[in-house]
Amino acid sequence: MLVNLADWCFRHRRVVVITWLGALVASFLLAGALGGEFRQDYLQPGSESRAAAKALEKTFPQRSGDTVQVVLHAEQGVTSSQVRDRAEALFAEVARHDDVVGVASPFAPGGAAQISDDGTTAYADVALVTTVNEYTPARAAVLVDPILEAADDGLQVEVGGPVAALSQTAPVGSEVVGLVAAAIILLFTFGSAVAMGLPLVTALFGLGVAMALGEVLRRVVDVPDWAPATAAMVGVGVGIDYALLIVTRYRTSLAAGQDPQRATSTAIATAGRAVLFAGTTVIVSMLGILLMGQPAMNGFAFTVVLAVLVTVAASLTLLPAMLGFTGHRIERLHVPFVSKHVRPYDASQWFRWSRFIQRRPWLPAIGGLAVLLALTAPFLGIRFGFPDAANDAPTSTTRQAYDLLAEGFGPGFSAPMVLTVQGAPGDLHVAADRLGASLGQVDGVAHVAPAIVNETGDTAVLTVTSTTSPQDAATEELVDLLRDDAIPTATADTGLTVHVGGMIAANVDSTRGTADRLPYFFGGVLLMSFLLLMMVFRSVLVPLKAVLMNLLATGAAFGVLALATGGGPLGDLVGIPEATPVPIQLPIGIFAILFGLSMDYEVFLLSRIKEEYDRTGDNALAVADGLTKSARVITASAAVMVTVFFSFALGESVLTKMFGLGLGVAVLIDATLVRMVLVPATMELLGDRNWWLPTWLDRLLPHIDAEGRDVTDDQSSTPDQGLAPVSVTVGSGAHS
Repeated sequence: MLVNLADWCFRHRRVVVITWLGALVASFLLAGALGGEFRQDYLQPGSESRAAAKALEKTFPQRSGDTVQVVLHAEQGVTSSQVRDRAEALFAEVARHDDVVGVASPFAPGGAAQISDDGTTAYADVALVTTVNEYTPARAAVLVDPILEAADDGLQVEVGGPVAALSQTAPVGSEVVGLVAAAIILLFTFGSAVAMGLPLVTALFGLGVAMALGEVLRRVVDVPDWAPATAAMVGVGVGIDYALLIVTRYRTSLAAGQDPQRATSTAIATAGRAVLFAGTTVIVSMLGILLMGQPAMNGFAFTVVLAVLVTVAASLTLLPAMLGFTGHRIERLHVPFVSKHVRPYDASQWFRWSRFIQRRPWLPAIGGLAVLLALTAPFLGIRFGFPDAANDAPTSTTRQAYDLLAEGFGPGFSAPMVLTVQGAPGDLHVAADRLGASLGQVDGVAHVAPAIVNETGDTAVLTVTSTTSPQDAATEELVDLLRDDAIPTATADTGLTVHVGGMIAANVDSTRGTADRLPYFFGGVLLMSFLLLMMVFRSVLVPLKAVLMNLLATGAAFGVLALATGGGPLGDLVGIPEATPVPIQLPIGIFAILFGLSMDYEVFLLSRIKEEYDRTGDNALAVADGLTKSARVITASAAVMVTVFFSFALGESVLTKMFGLGLGVAVLIDATLVRMVLVPATMELLGDRNWWLPTWLDRLLPHIDAEGRDVTDDQSSTPDQGLAPVSVTVGSGAHS
C-alpha cells in the first residue's frame, strides 16, 4: 500500500502539492467560519466542587460566573475623597459593561471589610455573566484594559482573576526559535539546504492544517487554552523527526544508485512504514488519556492526536511529492565543511562505542540505572496542584493584584472558597449567617463574608477566606476540615445541604480524582507498549526491558521537572524562579507523548539489532552493528526533538515551560542514556535470551513489520506505470 501511495504521489506531484495548498487554505477558512472558543472544565465528575458549581448555575445564575477583582492601592489612603471619587467613577463604568452582572464596591454599605486595616488597599468584586471558559484573550482584554488605564502616579489599579490572566495571554512565539534551531541541526546533518528544507516544509504544512482544524475541533470538544501550544510543540517535533527519517533513507537510496522514483518508494516503504507505526503509537498513547475521565484532558488529547495525524499524512504524501520535484537536486546548496558523501553511519565511531559498552556491560548497566534513579528521586517530593497568580510574571497585573491583596488582607484573599447553602425558603438567610459565624471560628479561616441569598430564597452563598495562600498545603487541609468536620457539625439537624466549591476546592477534587484513575492510564499505556513491541520483535524480554527503561526515563524527566519547579538555579534558568505546584494532568500528557515517541527510537534501534541477529545468530555482533547503523539518525532526530521542545520552555506560560522542559529532558535521556548505554549493555548481558518467545505464544501473536521491506533496484518502473512486483528483503538497514 505504501509503495503504491509513494509511487502515485511521486508521479502526480503537482496534484498532491496543489491539494495540500488547497487543504491549508480551506482549513483556515473553516477555522474562520466554524472556529470555537476555548473551554476548560477541570471540575471532577461527581465531586463536591462540581455539585457546588451546578447548584450556583441552576439556582443562583447571577453568581455562577467568574469574578474579577479590581484592586486599588494609594499611599495617601483609598478613603480620601479624591481617590474615592475616581474609584466610584471607575466602578460605575465597569458596571455598565455587557459582561458584568454587578460590582461589590468597598465604599458601598457593608463594604468596609474590603478595605485593608492601614487604609491603603481596597478591592471590588466584579461579577461576570459567565466563566472564563467563554472568553477569548481579545474579549478579556476589552474588559480588563480600560480598568488598568484608570491608574496614574497617585493610584495603582490592578486586576486579578482568571479572566484578567487570560487578557494578558500572549501568542506563543517560541516555536519560531525551535524551527530556526532545528533548521541549523538539519543543515549540518544533511549538508544541503535543499535537504534541510524538506522536513521543515512538511512540518509547517502539517502544523498549519492541524492548528486551523483544531479551532474547528473546539466547536465540538472542550479544549483548554494551553492545548494548542502543546500540540504545536509535538506537531513540529514529530513532523521534522518523521521527515528526517524519510529524507535520510531517500538520500541513502540515491547514493546506492536508485533513481529518484524508486528511491522515494524505498524510503516510504521502509522509513515511511516506521513513521506510520510511530505516529499510530503516539495517537493510541494519547487516546489512553480518555481513561482519566477529565473533560479538559480529553480535549487536549484530541488536539494532539489531530496534530500527529495530519503530520503523518503530510510525511507520507506531501513529502514524496516534494521529493519528486527535487530528485537528484536534493544535494544542492551544499554547506561548506560538511561532507557531501551520504553515510548512513560512522562505522569506526559508533562500532567502537558499542564494543566499549559491551566489554564490561555490568558497569554501564549499573551506572546508567543509578543515574536514572538519582534523577528520578526528586519526583518523590513533587507537589501536585495548580499554578496561580503567585507564579505569574512579577510585572503582570494578576501578580501585582495578588501581592497587594496578600499584603493588605492576607494570602487567602486571592482565591476564597465558595460555599453553596441550600434549604427551605424563609429563614435560610439567618441559618446561613449562623453557619458562617460558626465557620469563622475554625482554625485556618480568616474571614467569612455575610451570606447572599438568591431571589427565590432557597440558595445562599458564603465566601470563606483562608489564612494561607491557595498553594499552601494547609489550605488543602482546610477544605478537608470544612467538609469532613466543621460543616457537618454546624449543620446537624438543620436540613441544610452545603457544598464547598471555588477554585481551591475544584483543584483539590481534580487532583485527587485524577490520581485515583492513574493506575488505569499507566497500566493501559504500558500494556499496549509491551504487546506492540512483543509482536514486532517476537520476544518477551526485549519489550519488557524496553517498557521498564522507558518508565525509568520518564521518571527521570519528572525528577528534573520537580527540581525546576521547586525553586532554585534550574528554575531560574527556565524562568520558574519560585516554587510552583505541578498540575497532575501535565505528567500524564508528558507520559503519553513520550511513550509514543520513544517507540520510534525503540523500533529503529532494535529492528536493526534483530535484523543482524537473524542474519548472523551472533547477539554481541548484532548489538554492535545495530547500534552502529541507527545511532547517527537517532542522534540527529533526538537533537531536533530536544531543540524544539526546549524552545517552548522559553515561552511566557508556566504550563508551556513545564511541558517543554519535561518533554525535552525525557527525549534527551531516552535517546542518549537509554538507547546508547542501557540498551546495548542489557542486551549484551541477556545474550540469546533476548529473543526468547514461547512457541505457543509465537503462534498466537500476529506479525507486525514496523520497518517494512526494502524495494530493490532490480525491477524497473516508468513514470507512467506503477511499480511492478519486486523482490524484497526484510529490514531497512543501510545494506539490503
